Amino acid sequence: MDRTKACIISGSANQALAARVSEASGIPLWSATIRRFADGEVFVQVDQSVRNVHVFVVQPTCPPVNDNLMELLVLIDALRRASAASVTAVTPYYGYSRQDRKVSPRTPISAKLVAKMLTAAGVNRVVSLDLHADQIQGFFDIPFDNLYGLEVLCDHIRQQVTENVVIVSPDAGGVPRARSFAQKLHASLAIIDKRRPKANVSAVMNIIGDVKGCNCIIVDDMVDTAGTLCNGATAIKAAGANRVMAAITHGVLSGPAIERLEKSQLDKLFITDTIPLAPERQARGRVEVVSCGALIGEALRRIHFGESVSSLFQRDPNADD
Repeated sequence: MDRTKACIISGSANQALAARVSEASGIPLWSATIRRFADGEVFVQVDQSVRNVHVFVVQPTCPPVNDNLMELLVLIDALRRASAASVTAVTPYYGYSRQDRKVSPRTPISAKLVAKMLTAAGVNRVVSLDLHADQIQGFFDIPFDNLYGLEVLCDHIRQQVTENVVIVSPDAGGVPRARSFAQKLHASLAIIDKRRPKANVSAVMNIIGDVKGCNCIIVDDMVDTAGTLCNGATAIKAAGANRVMAAITHGVLSGPAIERLEKSQLDKLFITDTIPLAPERQARGRVEVVSCGALIGEALRRIHFGESVSSLFQRDPNADD
């Protein structure tokens, strides 16, 4: 296989991230014409020949999820019909990832449906960041690389907070993620014990662990309406914490999220740029965006040249962090 011919094509969901990925990887960013008809249907035309070219399509399926997902599917179909050598869907944020199992009778497993749609469209490989549910990789019968976006945030936070650091998991299910983060920062671990009466509503009950006088960092894969995050920050501050920050890969920040953040006890929210964030939605400086473009770019370079992707996240245990 000729590995010298490769390009990146960006959907309309996050073109700024695609440019950063191209710069980091050295893989050229080629253009595509994307527009919508009056009835909302999407039209795509790749602007130059991709015959025998290995194409990486950068298109997070973030809000508006359905529009961006359909655009990704149409892009994949256009590339397959244009005789691309291979098509890799780079979806830094994987929409519908929270619907990964049946939670009640007569409900879908939408994350599995999305996997079937991408496969049927003809994609050869998928690259994503910090899946909400790791089992989504098993929904595919093609290679799937789930990158660790929190690595980017960990490196960023390490430069800003060095003393009395406690990593906080927002729930019991997030403990493995929080523990890994804590190990990298040589920090202690605490857990928020909460109950969720219904979707997007949470009640913080207790803090498990000592946070008094500490700089606490809540670690999670995504923040949506920010209810859980803001309630957690309030509980941590009430337990005597000095500062409360959060490191979260995907900043969905829908509905009342920005208003809640502005009124919350949270001192700082660090997110990556998997989902574009308009400047006016940065909650009066409380939200800081850290780019994951270099991480994704290096992963794509390694994929293209047949190098190990997993070694990106393997560190010498004897080396200093």
